[in-house]
Amino acid sequence: MKTIIATIFIIFLSFTAQAQNSTEEVKVETIEMSIVTETVNEVKAESNTEVARLYKFKNSRIKRDLNFLTKANKPKMA
Repeated sequence: MKTIIATIFIIFLSFTAQAQNSTEEVKVETIEMSIVTETVNEVKAESNTEVARLYKFKNSRIKRDLNFLTKANKPKMA
């Protein structure tokens, strides 16, 4: 019964998909653009210094979060 309903449903969907009329053709306007052969290189003299944080303490929050262990990492006895 389930297979019969499924096949009827698939046939119904295929007929409705074929019944749609899509005869409208969409025309697209094209734009012609020229090729630029001149390039200008700009150099900025500003230098940004980035700060890296170093943590002195062993139990700092960042190190503890980055060095987590899961139960899958622990060895098991056979």
